[in-house]
Amino acid sequence: MSLRILRGTIVSAPALGELDALEDGFLVAEDGVIQGVYETLPPQYAAAEVEDWSGHLILQSFSDMHLHAPQYPMLGMGLDMPLMDWLVAYPFPLEAKYTDTDFARRVYSKLAKDLVERGTTRVCIFSSLHRESTLVLMEELEKAGIIGYAGKVNMDRSMVDYLSETTEESKRETLQWLEDSKRFTNIRPMITPRFTPSCTDELMYFLGDLVKKYDLPVQSHLSENDAEIETVLALCPDCEHYWESYAKRGLWTDRTLMAHCVWSNEQERRAMKDHGVTVVHCGDSNWDLCSGTAPVRDMLNEGVKVCLGSDCAGGDNIDMFHSVVAAIRASKVRHLMDNKQTAFLTVAEAWYLAVSAPNEFFGEKPGFAPGNRLGAMILADDEELAPYPLDAKKRLERAVYRRQKNCIRAVYSGEKKIFAAE
Repeated sequence: MSLRILRGTIVSAPALGELDALEDGFLVAEDGVIQGVYETLPPQYAAAEVEDWSGHLILQSFSDMHLHAPQYPMLGMGLDMPLMDWLVAYPFPLEAKYTDTDFARRVYSKLAKDLVERGTTRVCIFSSLHRESTLVLMEELEKAGIIGYAGKVNMDRSMVDYLSETTEESKRETLQWLEDSKRFTNIRPMITPRFTPSCTDELMYFLGDLVKKYDLPVQSHLSENDAEIETVLALCPDCEHYWESYAKRGLWTDRTLMAHCVWSNEQERRAMKDHGVTVVHCGDSNWDLCSGTAPVRDMLNEGVKVCLGSDCAGGDNIDMFHSVVAAIRASKVRHLMDNKQTAFLTVAEAWYLAVSAPNEFFGEKPGFAPGNRLGAMILADDEELAPYPLDAKKRLERAVYRRQKNCIRAVYSGEKKIFAAE
């Protein structure tokens, strides 16, 4: 049996808007699975080694539920452009380079390392349309100790001729990729039509059949931009609403992630709630590309599942502390746009969306719940500069907003410590 005991100030998010804090507590995991959080170490662990992080915060690690791995080298580029123009000018030319698996290895090894150092231990991540480079991405994530899902992008109806695949090629490569993915333990395949404008109906129906046959999760984009929505409705005359372009093709399930949903109206939100679809809110990206500000509070009030993503590289930072702050600020913009009738997100709420809301998608409970896989980070939050003594919840609030350099001292994923600061 592998035993890990962490001692420090333990802060977890057991419910939306709630924080549990235990000063000088113990977090215990056996074989990478959380056994409990304790004020006093239980007798059966009395002789066990304890990693003493007294004075530090022990926090849940992040789940980044939407990002584009091949776009990592172009963070912060072209963000003065609207979405559809930006795709053609920046991401598509870069993604075409991933025919070169050596290039993919250089990018993806660096990305995996950087994610871990920033406290991200779980992802739902897009690759490019290239099968071999997608396998490289999965290898590098697994090697780094990250768990979750990765997707080979499907796009047989591209906006550019140099980054596309035929329908038959997309089907064949997807089937081979699913077979090749069986060798991975912690990074599993996820069906990934880039978005409706890039996939023919024939391909979408094929992917929907795979979802049903193999019980696979799905990730894509929904209602991010008004021009995108107009394109979808023109391409899909059988659909009155964007969401139906996925639902009618078998891609709308309780294991579906839809990124953005900036312009999702009440009817679309109801469809997400009724089918258990999860929204991935990407506040940074929605601002950067002038897409809009998603109605996150309405979604939460209506019972829609919501979590957060960095959306590299529409978002300009893979640090999920940054994404938490972006979600808060986006909600405050929405608050003002709605004549202050809509409540903005608190720190505790946005933190929950980043660290606990994704747990349901991964079959777990919120917080440091017994039975969850261990995902934790140790935060040194520089108390010397505090204006007065801070309790654990105020320390977390300050850490979220300050995003101090080198504040993460260690990261744990399952049985392993996958990062230790020098």
